[in-house]
Amino acid sequence: MVDILELKIPSIPTLRDIDITRKKVFMRIDINVPLDPDTKEIVDDRRIRIHAKIIKEIVDKYNPALVLGSHQGRPGEQDFTTLENHAELLRKYSGLDIKFIDDVIGPKARESIKDLKNGEVLLLDNLRLVSEEVIEATPEKQSYTIFVRRLASLFDIYVNDAFATAHRSQPSIVGLPLVLPSAAGLLFEREINALKNVFEKYDPPRVFVLGGVKVRDMLRVIENLVVNKLADRILTTGLLAQVFLVAKGINIGSKNMSYLEEKGVLPLIPRARYILMKGAPIETPIDFKILVENRVENKSLGSIDGLIMDIGENTINMYSEFIKEAKVIIMRGPAGVIEDERFRNGTISLLNNSINSNAFVLIAGGHLGSMVSENMLSNRVHVSTGGNALLLFLSGEELPALKALELSAKMFLGK
Repeated sequence: MVDILELKIPSIPTLRDIDITRKKVFMRIDINVPLDPDTKEIVDDRRIRIHAKIIKEIVDKYNPALVLGSHQGRPGEQDFTTLENHAELLRKYSGLDIKFIDDVIGPKARESIKDLKNGEVLLLDNLRLVSEEVIEATPEKQSYTIFVRRLASLFDIYVNDAFATAHRSQPSIVGLPLVLPSAAGLLFEREINALKNVFEKYDPPRVFVLGGVKVRDMLRVIENLVVNKLADRILTTGLLAQVFLVAKGINIGSKNMSYLEEKGVLPLIPRARYILMKGAPIETPIDFKILVENRVENKSLGSIDGLIMDIGENTINMYSEFIKEAKVIIMRGPAGVIEDERFRNGTISLLNNSINSNAFVLIAGGHLGSMVSENMLSNRVHVSTGGNALLLFLSGEELPALKALELSAKMFLGK
């Protein structure tokens, strides 16, 4: 059992507690990956490569009849699609003949699950094609959904190997554990063990480098970090930094205010101001790389007359001084518009300075994770698949998936 007292996270069963050898297993994975909005082609398959390796390890060691379930995007969004291409990449990277079926809980899917033999692997289609899978509810309520009732009787064991979805409370994540003996998968357990280093192996100061465009999610994380006094410094970049600058009353220029309005984050400014008033240890940029009529300029605060695209040189230097003093660095989200080569320097500089420091570096997946090459990894640098689940975990918030696995252990394992 993995026990993490420091994070107030319950003990959860692992594959050392449940034998899945030659059993019919439903394994929740997360191969939700970035897609090109126009072609729907996969542009970063890192998560698929990681899961493929784990799937091969599971099949070789336990020989189960293994059914995989994942989502891709959310209905109504550009990256919502089926999983045919994902299945092809899983086959390529695992070397296994992974079957795919364009169904989730219908007759065709259930028949395929029944017919699956030991050593075979089947990937169901996008779980969010079932409307119940996009609804958040308690584990108890989710255990009574049609999704769970139709699938549960077909399996012996449930395995959650999708730590990146641990902050969700949906049927495939919290409902199935209440009706089947359940365990955390190999990747899930490895993620938790890496996170333990943040609090058990390394002392403060802990520096969080937070950016990207998911401002609402980041504010939620920062609120938890402040309440639980877990961050010594929070270095902000991206849209998050702009929101905090406006919350401080600093003029970032009309073009950037219009962009914040377009992105729907202006209503979050009072929330950011309240966080600042609570004494959050937040640092904001002092200069930016901006785009003015296709010219790139480095401008200090107070003279910004173009669209902010990256943090500036002085900000990189300032943030790098904090990074030098850190014992633990947690990074999430790029500092600039990394799709444009002209605006990757801020992100690359902070990333390289963190990796070259003496700190334990935890990178919370996403676009930032895709910028870390294999030769950068070590026992001191971990790229998580966790994303926002990782940050919420570190900030002290209870994760529904962990709670569901704890309940399952009490129900089926007597633990």
